[in-house]
Amino acid sequence: MAIDMSQFFQIFFEESEEHLATMESLLLELDVAQPDPEQLNAIFRAAHSIKGSAGTFGFADLAETTHVLENVLDRIRKGQLALRADMVDVFLKAGDVLRGMLAAHQGHGSSDPVAVAALCTTLQQLESGPPATVAPAADTPAAASPSEDSVATMGRYLLRFVPTAHAVTSNAIPQLLDEWREQGTVEVLRQPLATDDDLTWEVRVSTSQARSTLSEVLEFVAESGRWQLLDEGAVEQDAGFGLFDAGEQITAVESVVPDAAGGIEEGDGFGFFSPLPELTPPALLPSSPASPPAAAAGSTPTPPVPRRSKQGGSADTSIRVSVEKVDQLINLVGELVITQAMLLQSSLQFAETLPETLHTGLIQLERNTRDLQESVMSIRMLPISSVFSRFPRVVRDVSGKLGKQVELKTVGEATELDKGLIEQIADPLTHLIRNSLDHGIEMPEARLAAGKPAQGTIFLRAFHQGGNIVIEVEDDGAGLPRERILQKARERGLPVSDAMSDNEVYHLIFEPGFSTADVVSDVSGRGVGMDVVRRNIQGLGGRVDIESEPGVGTCMRVRLPLTLAILDGMSVAVGDQLYILPLACVLESLQATAQDIRTMGNQTHLVQVRGEYLPVVALHEMFNLQSAWQDFSQGIMVVLDADGVRVALFVDALVGQHQVVIKSLEANYRKVNGVAGATIMGDGRVALILDVTAIASMARKEIKKSRMGGG
Repeated sequence: MAIDMSQFFQIFFEESEEHLATMESLLLELDVAQPDPEQLNAIFRAAHSIKGSAGTFGFADLAETTHVLENVLDRIRKGQLALRADMVDVFLKAGDVLRGMLAAHQGHGSSDPVAVAALCTTLQQLESGPPATVAPAADTPAAASPSEDSVATMGRYLLRFVPTAHAVTSNAIPQLLDEWREQGTVEVLRQPLATDDDLTWEVRVSTSQARSTLSEVLEFVAESGRWQLLDEGAVEQDAGFGLFDAGEQITAVESVVPDAAGGIEEGDGFGFFSPLPELTPPALLPSSPASPPAAAAGSTPTPPVPRRSKQGGSADTSIRVSVEKVDQLINLVGELVITQAMLLQSSLQFAETLPETLHTGLIQLERNTRDLQESVMSIRMLPISSVFSRFPRVVRDVSGKLGKQVELKTVGEATELDKGLIEQIADPLTHLIRNSLDHGIEMPEARLAAGKPAQGTIFLRAFHQGGNIVIEVEDDGAGLPRERILQKARERGLPVSDAMSDNEVYHLIFEPGFSTADVVSDVSGRGVGMDVVRRNIQGLGGRVDIESEPGVGTCMRVRLPLTLAILDGMSVAVGDQLYILPLACVLESLQATAQDIRTMGNQTHLVQVRGEYLPVVALHEMFNLQSAWQDFSQGIMVVLDADGVRVALFVDALVGQHQVVIKSLEANYRKVNGVAGATIMGDGRVALILDVTAIASMARKEIKKSRMGGG
């Protein structure tokens, strides 16, 4: 029965993207003058894995292109070619081309055949370049203990494996044999027939490839524990043959699978193979230290060290689950939260007659529901490092085009945010970093003249603050030119004045088509990037703040709400209506006196809280509701913090604290200013979840209007 290989395509695409990301990260970290052999090996292995997987799944164009790249990387890691800076550029370009080919195979992109052909030609030219000058072995520290990947001499290996079903159906084994023949000689000792019960292959390979290369291939075509790779010559440093911890001496092939009687038989080839008579124990022992003598009679034997198979390693620490399944799980947990709230609401009506056991059970249900909700929500939370990892390449490419020297420093890569935000925040951050590179960081000669180091620095930070995630892009450049921004604004006919605050002037750069560049280039000058930033950030419910000091630098600060499906909220009442405030934004509640209330411009009201006057937002005026109280000294003032701005929300009463499920109001009705969403309460009523940031913004506008009116 043939296996449909298309079911594995998505896994292949995801793993290939991960390999390409690894390659790019390592290439950007490489020291061209003194490259780390481990990094070179890791880059090669990533390309090798993509090539092998692409060939197995039938993506011949991808396999061929990666094979050309692999050949160049192989010569570099073996010291046959000297690494140069231009090679790194070509390898990074190769990663871009391979991403395009992957996108084309997934059906959401296109691959440029001309670019692919040009890349292969360039790589072949690099491969045929002059050999590297290799220092004598005595001068190389690695000569005393060569790694397995550094062995370039011809070696002979015996391979025994039971291939996976998809390796058989995809004709991967003959392809691998042909590939090995290109590097040496292949002798097939046993090839199973279609009618055989024993599907074991036995192959003897003489090749100059490193043992790790062969083991990687075997791991791809055979499941862990169902293959052997034995060196018929001298044993390399890893005497465990990829199956045991380093340092263990293997005196015989041992089984790790119980027999039918429940015992463990020795020498049965790990439960899948018969013993190899031609491989005698001395051939499997290290050559340097002699084996310890047998224990004397009466002595206490040393207990064997437990072995840990590869199958029980890190491969089992994670699984791939589609986003649709996670979202479905989150929705079901949300419905569970609503049901639990309904049960709790119903129990309050019978509080006096409710059995103690039922009451205890409801309390336990609430705790378990909250724990389940927190666990499920954490599934969608991903570290922002997946976004930050893209920007070293951006900084390298853009700074190279501009002729600037720039270093990128990242802080807070482990900060977690929702997967949906991660996918949407990458583009705005790219524009902010490109803006810092182009307009913020000065040219090296200008920095030296200003007493700064020639190399500029861009800081990329992420951290949690209250109910928000804050991402900062800060540079140590020249700062924003206030007068130039005003001049450009006047040329575009924007309503500006010299009395505007610095913050108001700086935010003009977010206007559509606004740019201070004199010349349009492929980096900037069209005025579309920062407009996109503001529009996308506002679409996520966040905002962008700017701090700048001439000659010191600029900090772009993005604030995003931690938009989770479930949040802790405080319910407030206005008339017969119920509203929810995010609990993370609530600082305190109080009842003001008449002496605490002040009026600005006969319209805007302020309340004094501990010596500070806060703008008052009357919720009944905001939504045109009939309030129980018209006098501000009779209702309740709820002090809210919105991104560092404090306001007082006037309501009739506080109802209580709840865990609520966020439902999109915009998707089911329309966008309402000041409302972030809706929820279903325990009694079945719908309550609106207030957008605290929008409320604070409305308060600031009212104060500004009152001041301009001369009040």
